[in-house]
Amino acid sequence: MPLLTTPFAELDLIRQPEQANDPLQAFDAADHYLLEHLHAQGLAADTRVLVLNDSFGALAASLAGRVHVVSSGDSHLARMALEKNLARNGQAFDSVPFVPASEQWQGPFDRVLVRVPKTLALLEEQLIRLQGHLAPGAQVIAAAMIKHLPRAAGDLMDKYLGPVQASLAQKKARLLTATLAERAAAHSPYPSHYRLDSPALELVNHANVFCREGLDIGTRAFLPHLPTGLGDARVADLGCGNGVLAIACAMANPEADFTLVDESYMAVQSAQENWRAAFAERPVTVLPGDGLAGLEKQSLDVVLCNPPFHQQQVVGDFLAWRMFQQAREALVVGGALYIVGNRHLGYHSKLARLFRGVEQVAATPKFVILKARK
Repeated sequence: MPLLTTPFAELDLIRQPEQANDPLQAFDAADHYLLEHLHAQGLAADTRVLVLNDSFGALAASLAGRVHVVSSGDSHLARMALEKNLARNGQAFDSVPFVPASEQWQGPFDRVLVRVPKTLALLEEQLIRLQGHLAPGAQVIAAAMIKHLPRAAGDLMDKYLGPVQASLAQKKARLLTATLAERAAAHSPYPSHYRLDSPALELVNHANVFCREGLDIGTRAFLPHLPTGLGDARVADLGCGNGVLAIACAMANPEADFTLVDESYMAVQSAQENWRAAFAERPVTVLPGDGLAGLEKQSLDVVLCNPPFHQQQVVGDFLAWRMFQQAREALVVGGALYIVGNRHLGYHSKLARLFRGVEQVAATPKFVILKARK
């Protein structure tokens, strides 16, 4: 794979999760453009830089040891990528502090470098949180590939920071630079809430949670077909989002033990709050993670999963396939994976390659609910 070569460093970077012969690289022209632009400014060694949404650590690893840099974002995989890429390039894995999006960073910062996220609600929340954390004369510079840069991103920067100047395009990338101006103190519209009738729940959803404004249609199809009669089974909700699948299943299985995992820190935060609201002191494990990779083999009886079909802007079934493999490793013999998926994705045949038996539990015109037994 090519190296990321800028005036700051020459780096050998990998993506997370790793896959053999990955055709995609861990940086793009927007990373390169932003680093070249930053170097041209002649930053002093004591400059404090906050990097937001750095998917694989390209920006933070390039700046490590050159300025005081802090990285923050909502992806546990991005944190893993940063740590691995720092170590891969001769730096201590913890040489750049990482602040999960569910926590607050501590300024003041002289520069804020933003990779524009797919979910603009996350960008809005981050811009609001910058209030009180910017040094006098600070610059906020956002970068994206033009095809992934909506006009609304610049509008949000203008609304919360000040006038925005767009750069010329370079290798299909663009920078947006905000000049700080007086803006009224803003109050975050996040988290959002919505209610379900069956089961009767009000769900909290922090800014980057999938389908933040209402239940997604795949989960809606899944809910009536969650397993019951599980006794004291050990159950995991893999890619838990706001936790609705686990909470609904736990209501029907009061003795079962639940673990909820998501790579989004805001999803984990939402799921923790929703579980507490539903069950008060009932024990649960909710954690950020690379799927079930951190769990012991044969430690689960049941896995629930509404698998994603994209990572940032990249669409494909790699993450789903990996989740199925992780579920198989974590399940006991005789344990079961329950999933919902779009009919056209052909999950039945994929699961049949990994599991002893696969049956269709239910179907709608758009979705199938499958049970795969190990």
